[in-house]
Formats: sequence, C-alpha cells, structure tokens
Amino acid sequence: MIKAVIFDLDNTLVDFMKMKMASCDAAITAMIGAGLNIERKKALDILFEIYSKYTLEEKTIFQKFLKKVEGKVNYRILASGIVAYRKVRSGFLDPYPGTDYVLLKLKNKGIKLAILTDAPKLKAWIRLASMNLSNFFDVVVTLEDSKKPKPHPKPFKIILKKLNLEPQECLMVGDMPERDIKGAKKAGMKTCFAKYGNNAGKAKANYTIKDIRDLLNIIK
Repeated sequence: MIKAVIFDLDNTLVDFMKMKMASCDAAITAMIGAGLNIERKKALDILFEIYSKYTLEEKTIFQKFLKKVEGKVNYRILASGIVAYRKVRSGFLDPYPGTDYVLLKLKNKGIKLAILTDAPKLKAWIRLASMNLSNFFDVVVTLEDSKKPKPHPKPFKIILKKLNLEPQECLMVGDMPERDIKGAKKAGMKTCFAKYGNNAGKAKANYTIKDIRDLLNIIK
C-alpha cells in the first residue's frame, strides 16, 4: 500500500525548462539591447553550452557567458540581462495544470507528500512558494540536505527516514529516468515516470503518466 508520494520538483511539478528557455531568451534579448554584439541564436547556444558544463542552477551563468563572449564582464549589460531574466522567470513559475487538485486529493486520502530535488534549498522553497504549494508537503529534501545528487542512495535514505516509512510504501514520481527512477528503484521504492515532463525519455518504471492527474488512477 502506498502511504507517501515523493515528487521531483523541476519538470515534475513545475515546467522548469519552459521557464528556463523563456527567461534566458529574455535575458539575451535584453543584453543585446544593452549593447552586446552577438546574434541571438548563437548567444543562446553558447549560454546553454555553459549551462551543460556546470548545471542549470549555476548562479554566475551570465558572468561566465559574458567572459566567454566578450572576454570581460560589462556590468551594464549584465544587469540588463539579470533584470529581464528575473521578470520573465517570476511569471513562468506555475505548476502543471491540475497539480494543486492532485495534491489536495492525495492529502485527503491521508497520503504523505514529499519533495526530493537536486535544487538548492532556497531555490526549491522559492519555487514551491511561488506556486502556492509549500503547505502541501510534509517533507522537502534538497541537495544541501544530502550533499549527493540523485541517483546516489543518500538522498533516498534521508527522505525515507524523515517520512518514517518503508521503501515499498513510497512512490517516487520524476521526469529523469537516470536520476529519479533509477535511484528510487535501487532504494526499493515504487516508481512513476512523469513523461509529461520529459517527452523524449523512456523509463522502466512501475507506472508511466502523461498527465499529473493520472496519479489519481494509480493511488485509488
């Protein structure tokens, strides 16, 4: 019997890549408007190459980008990009349709709800607060809690301990087969692949859903 549902955050509850792409596009456009001499598509390609080298959570991404493109950081251009990025980002932090409905239904069934994310603690809580989802979750475990990203066993052990449940009593829902599904399987949890957050991915999970609302068909 499933007593807890553990969610990944980005591309499972929030369409993170949609937000990231729109925010970065706005930032590049603003930096070009402030005097950066580069073609927009080329700039975006370079920016995401840098992201792939570090992570999508890299705090100094635009400084690194400007150093690569111009050899230095022009703070007038940098500020224009950061302001544009933040304005667009705040408008895109919305949950997938039906998320709050699903979480409420699960809560009413007595199911414990948890977040297991590789995002930094503050950013994870900001995303949850921006979507008005903070109060749904009994446990939130971030990269700062475990110091190890998924699929390392440590974050899964931590969340099981905090939930005070056995692995087989928990369902892990995530969009990353190599992180969420693989790690949860090794921990002994049931797994659910959130295909709506990763249309190109394939996972050998117990369940696959194309809409978050399909979770209610699994946990009846």
